[in-house]
Amino acid sequence: MQSIEIDPELNRLALAEAAQRYPEFAEHALRVVARPLLRGFAWQLEWKGAPPPGQQAWEFQNTAIRAYKRLAGIME
Repeated sequence: MQSIEIDPELNRLALAEAAQRYPEFAEHALRVVARPLLRGFAWQLEWKGAPPPGQQAWEFQNTAIRAYKRLAGIME
């Protein structure tokens, strides 16, 4: 499977959008990544160190991934 090249500027914008809703996680996030699977990709957020615990951290990750996909025009 071909990998997805993550655009650094779109990544920055997606993280900034997620940080507007969940500012407490902004300093912990590094980037959105798309890891190839047998079919499709596993979209994740890379964190500085261990991911923060709790539902709000998941919501931050999901918000950043949805924002990146929207900005990049990726429809899955």
